[in-house]
Amino acid sequence: MAAALARLGLRAVKEVRVQFCPFEKDVEATRVFLQAVSSDKVRSTNLSCAVIADVRHDGSEPCVDVLFGDGHRLVMRGRHLTAQEMLGAFASHIQTRAAAGGEGQAAGTGRS
Repeated sequence: MAAALARLGLRAVKEVRVQFCPFEKDVEATRVFLQAVSSDKVRSTNLSCAVIADVRHDGSEPCVDVLFGDGHRLVMRGRHLTAQEMLGAFASHIQTRAAAGGEGQAAGTGRS
């Protein structure tokens, strides 16, 4: 799945913050998501994207907060999601943001 994510890239992403308590149950999917996003192959698609792992021992719910370059924010609560669902939603938002950015650039160049 990380390979598919690497093909999409993190070009439209400004920051990925992954927060979880490692001692709680139901954090495996969030940890798999963090592993996929922080791989060298994926990170190399946008070196200015900050991937932040916020590991806490407070019993908090696992959460992934993604900030896109256009200000859009995606928040996924990981307790009841699988890694596939999280990565699929993330990839879908990346494609949507990339398509929206591409249309804006095309319209901007057409007016010049």
